Amino acid sequence: MDYFYLKALHIIFIVTWFAGLFYIVRLFIYHVEAEDEDENAKAILQKQYKIMSKRLWYGITWPSAILTLVFATWLLSTNFGHYLSQPWMHIKLTFVVALYLYHFACHRIFTQLQKNEIKYSSFKLRIWNEVATVLLFAIVFLVVLKNEIGWFWGIVGLLLFSILLMLGIKWYKKIRKQ
Repeated sequence: MDYFYLKALHIIFIVTWFAGLFYIVRLFIYHVEAEDEDENAKAILQKQYKIMSKRLWYGITWPSAILTLVFATWLLSTNFGHYLSQPWMHIKLTFVVALYLYHFACHRIFTQLQKNEIKYSSFKLRIWNEVATVLLFAIVFLVVLKNEIGWFWGIVGLLLFSILLMLGIKWYKKIRKQ
C-alpha cells in the first residue's frame, strides 16, 4: 500500500481514537454526577450513560486504538531505519506508550462504572480528561517540529500548558459552584 494512504489512515484512526478518549471521560463524569440525582433520575441516567459508554468504547475507541497501532506499525515497517533512528521518534513513542497506558486506565474506569463502582469524583475525572489533551499536544508538537524544539523549551511548554489546564479546571469548578 502506498505510504501516503497508510499515513492518512493512521491519522484518521488517531483522530477517532482521541475523539473516543475525550468523550468517554465526559460520559464518566456525567455518570458520576448522576449519583447526586434522585433515585429515579439516577437510575435512568446511569443506565443511559452505561449504554452510551459501551457503544462508544467498543464501537469506536477500542477499534480506533487497535487500527492506530496497526497502521503505525505498518508505517514504521515501511520506513523502519529512517524513523526509528531519529531521537524525536523515540520520545514520541514514549508518549504513545503513555497514551496506551491512559487508554487501559480508562478501560478500568469504564469497567468499574459498568458495575456501578464509583471510585472517582467528577472533579478528579475532569483532571483525568486533560491527561489525554497533554499527551495529544506533546505528540503533535513532536511530530510536526521533530528536532526543531529543544528539550528544555519542550518540557517548559508542556508544563506551562499543563498548569494552564489545571487553572482552567479550577476556575470552571469555581464558576459551577456559583
